[in-house]
Amino acid sequence: MAAIEYQNVCKRFSGSDAWAVDHVCAKIETGEFITILGSSGCGKTTLLKLTNRLYDSDDGMILIHGEDIAGKDPVELRRSMGYVIQQVGLFPHMNIQDNITVIPRLLKWKKNDMEKRACELLELVGLEPDKFRKRYPSQLSGGQQQRIGLARALVLDPEIMLLDEPFGAIDAITRMNLQNELLRIHGGLKKTFLLVTHDINEAFKLGNRVMIMNAGRLLQFDTPKNIVKHPADPFVQSLIDSAIMQEQFWKDA
Repeated sequence: MAAIEYQNVCKRFSGSDAWAVDHVCAKIETGEFITILGSSGCGKTTLLKLTNRLYDSDDGMILIHGEDIAGKDPVELRRSMGYVIQQVGLFPHMNIQDNITVIPRLLKWKKNDMEKRACELLELVGLEPDKFRKRYPSQLSGGQQQRIGLARALVLDPEIMLLDEPFGAIDAITRMNLQNELLRIHGGLKKTFLLVTHDINEAFKLGNRVMIMNAGRLLQFDTPKNIVKHPADPFVQSLIDSAIMQEQFWKDA
C-alpha cells in the first residue's frame, strides 16, 4: 500500500482563475525520499500543505496509507506527520529541549520520557544533548536551529515527514552538510520523506524520485537518472540545461 497517493488533486485560491494545483496524480511508496522541484508559484508548497490539510483540496482525493484524509481530523492528521519549514519557527523563550517537546507536553508525557526523547533526537541530528538541550534558539546558528526543527518534527516518530524548503535560508556549506545529514537520517529511519525545493541539484541529490511541477501541473515523476535521459517536456529540459550550465561554469573557472 502506498504511503501517499494523489488522485486528480486540485486547488484554486479565491480571486485566481488558475489552478494552484492542477489535477495532480502520483503515488509515493513507503520509505521513499521524494523531492518536489519547481520554480516559485508552481504549486509545490501548496501540494505539501494539501497533504497535511493546512489547505483542503477543491477536487480529487489524497490517501495516506489507503485512507482518504478528508475524513480525518486535521489536527490529528498533522500530529501524525512531521513538518519542517524554512523559517524553523522555534519559540525564542523556550530552551531547546522544551522546543523539541512542545507536542509531548500537550499530550501530557511524563517529564523523564520527554527528556529522554529530546536527548535521543539531539543525538540523531548530530548535536550533543548535554551541550545543547538547555540553550535557547538565539544561541544557535541557523544550521543548528534547522536541526532542532527537524528533531521537533520527529518527536512523535511519524511515518511521513514533510519538509518545505528546509535549507533555503542557509549558506551553501551548511546546506550541503545538512543535506548529507538528512540522507543519513532517512537511511536510518526508513520513513517516507517529501521535500520541496527550487534547487535542481538538491532535488536530484536527495530524491530517489523527483516530482517536477510547473503552473500547478505535475510534468514528470521519475528517478533523477531517467529525468536527465528522457525529459518529459521543454520545461524539464530547461531545468536540466540550467544545471549543466552551472556545472560548466565551474569546469571553465
